[in-house]
Amino acid sequence: MTVAAKICGLNSRAAVAAAVEGGASHVGFVFYPPSPRSLEPPAAAALAALVPPAIVKVGLFVDADDETLARVTAAVALDMLQLHGHETPSRVADIKRRFARPVMKAISVAGPADIDGAQAYAGVADWLLFDAKPPKDMAGALPGGNALAFDWTLVGARSWPLPWMLSGGLHVGNLAEAVRISHASAVDVSSGVEDRPGVKNPAKIRAFLAAARAL
Repeated sequence: MTVAAKICGLNSRAAVAAAVEGGASHVGFVFYPPSPRSLEPPAAAALAALVPPAIVKVGLFVDADDETLARVTAAVALDMLQLHGHETPSRVADIKRRFARPVMKAISVAGPADIDGAQAYAGVADWLLFDAKPPKDMAGALPGGNALAFDWTLVGARSWPLPWMLSGGLHVGNLAEAVRISHASAVDVSSGVEDRPGVKNPAKIRAFLAAARAL
């Protein structure tokens, strides 16, 4: 089957062009200042304008307050909000209502208990995204984009009542195995198509998307 792919953390025209031309289903823009991929709204708006309507434009936020969400969504034409922090189910529902956009909730996974906790979001989120939880002693760890993978069998053994994506440590070399084990029909990549944190490589983006299409 063809696997849908989201390219996250885009911050250059060349990277956006590679994602669009390569057939990404979603593109992601980060609004979390500690991240090397973070954008200010004017820069994100200019990049989002390059994305055709058929591709879902996703804004990534981490425990953002309403003021931040309002400022960004007023400036950038986002189709979906990705919540990558410790947002509770009630906060997810509130954001979805207030900002009238579908919401993707990221679930940080280290073990079975984290997968169990994802069920609480099934009735409020539109998508789930399963990412690797960084170890507590990891220096400079971000909520996502740490080039870490988790045990893919944890999601592969479950069925979910809503769409979901697999993320965390994916790259062109392990994509097929990750999909085979997890049974994911959609994947998300950021660090796996970079030369270094925050610097996307258009050739790696195109290669990853070609590999996803070939599955």
